Amino acid sequence: MGPVPPPPTSPDDLIIAVEQMIRYVRQSARTGGLSTAASSTLARLSREGPQRLTELARAEGVSQPNMTQLVTRLERAGLARRTADASDGRGVLVEVTSTGLEILARRRAERAGALDQLMQDMTVPERQATTTALLALARVIHNRQDTQEEHRT
Repeated sequence: MGPVPPPPTSPDDLIIAVEQMIRYVRQSARTGGLSTAASSTLARLSREGPQRLTELARAEGVSQPNMTQLVTRLERAGLARRTADASDGRGVLVEVTSTGLEILARRRAERAGALDQLMQDMTVPERQATTTALLALARVIHNRQDTQEEHRT
């Protein structure tokens, strides 16, 4: 007898699986004791460079007062700093510090290790399918974000 085909999946099944994976991988990142919002904000600053508080709040989907509080906490921890905007003397930019970059790199390594552990428990075909699916999702999300950016400008 051959392998038993998997049962049909619903969109709910897929969402639950994605949520479980994200939760598992996120919880594996312990370095720095950062909240999800703090980690996401630092990651954005490391990818996109210094940003104004208003831009950062909009990009992260939080209010400006909440972003101001978060940046203040990140500054106190030495993970981010505010600097003058060279293009506008009155403006302030938020940037990630070298300590913040180091914490991010360690957290990314912890998450990558957690995902690798999960994938080690898969069969080779499952590993290949998961890699293909995750890369395809990342590509589609990136393309949608680019399209949304084009519509905003």
